[in-house]
Amino acid sequence: MAAANDRPRKVHIRTFGCQMNVYDSERMSDILAADGYAATDDPSDADLILLNTCHIREKAAEKVYSELGRLRPFRTKPGGEDRRVLIGVTGCVAQAEGAEIVRRAPAVDLVVGPQSYHRLPELLRAARKRPVVETEFEIDSKFGALDAAPRNRSGAAAAFLTVQEGCDKFCTFCVVPYTRGAEVSRPAEAIVAEAERLAANGVREITLLGQNVNAWHGTGPDGKQWGLGRLLFRLAEVPGLDRLRYTTSHPLDMNDELIAAHRDLACLMPYLHLPVQSGSDAILKAMNRRHTSEHYLRLVDRIRAARPDIAMSGDFIVGFPGETDADFAATMALVERVGYASAFSFKYSARPGTPAAEREDQVPEEVKSDRLAQLQALLRAQQAEFNRSQVGMTMEVLVERPGRHPGQVVGRSPWLQAVDFEAPVALIGRIARVTIAAARQNSLAGRLAERLPPGAVEAAA
Repeated sequence: MAAANDRPRKVHIRTFGCQMNVYDSERMSDILAADGYAATDDPSDADLILLNTCHIREKAAEKVYSELGRLRPFRTKPGGEDRRVLIGVTGCVAQAEGAEIVRRAPAVDLVVGPQSYHRLPELLRAARKRPVVETEFEIDSKFGALDAAPRNRSGAAAAFLTVQEGCDKFCTFCVVPYTRGAEVSRPAEAIVAEAERLAANGVREITLLGQNVNAWHGTGPDGKQWGLGRLLFRLAEVPGLDRLRYTTSHPLDMNDELIAAHRDLACLMPYLHLPVQSGSDAILKAMNRRHTSEHYLRLVDRIRAARPDIAMSGDFIVGFPGETDADFAATMALVERVGYASAFSFKYSARPGTPAAEREDQVPEEVKSDRLAQLQALLRAQQAEFNRSQVGMTMEVLVERPGRHPGQVVGRSPWLQAVDFEAPVALIGRIARVTIAAARQNSLAGRLAERLPPGAVEAAA
């Protein structure tokens, strides 16, 4: 229903955290578009402001409250009650904090957990009368609603697609099982149908998302139980879909069929994010990771044997409670052994309600900072070495957007690096062959290694 003055309603969504939150924000935008909301990047122009939050980082809730304070001036607009700006908090902080958000920030009209955002239109109507808090786990209902909702993205070369949510692993440092719930897998046919819609709209690359994505399983159209490997083989058949990726994985769920997919599917990109968190078996046990460093290393060897050009990425936590110098040395040794193309590394920070937060053997902050500096120096050196190894290589780059400079475009290599080179913007959405001329810490620079398609220059003019 349009406002009384027939002005189109607008929504501003600010996204924090992981790729799944990016996906969730896109779907919220789709759902609200069907309810008459147009997206805006300007919060001062919005009738609805949503903060889609993440609870992984330290002091996440306090950062949300601080952001809500900055949004307070946008709370009201001239023009009567129908122009009152609604403010909502969605995502994992909403799930964790619930009604406490409304108590501490009375300007908030709506608090919605990550499993209920498909109900936004009806919840917003109720929120115009009184604050609404909705943090029930309704993931089956959510997946069903998403299957019916349109994808309103146009012109994007790459897209995310959620296939699984929640986690049953209960690592002792992690809040995901409490904010996203138990593992639930989306039906195979629904995933394939969404992939087909995306490909029909020009998407060339899809990244499958899940808190524990390689735990995905479900009944396939053939009536048999499928795992992620079988799903990837099916998605490889979707016309127009040239590239597949998935994230984030757990070592315990890398099975033979999934490794075979890396071996047999050219469209499955040679990049794997496989968190290990620590190289110390004592710390891995304390984290409840349920694997050892040796198991992880053998797994990496098997994956590399199947796909020799694969690049490995990982997650690391330093300063976990009880971590000794020897434990940290084991982490450094594992990093040396694997050789990462990229990685994410953090100091341990306590998450309220998790077992690790209750331990008394917390590592001093200065020790954590020193260990993180050592680890990141090694990881940066490995990343730089990997990037340098690709200088002179000619590779296929999926062109995604204009570059910072006139006449420049930016795309992604098969190994997920950003690659910039001179070319007309008409190449956006296409895969171009590019020769790498220089390596930077976080990106590559190249030059087009093929003749442009007929009319490309004219189309870009």
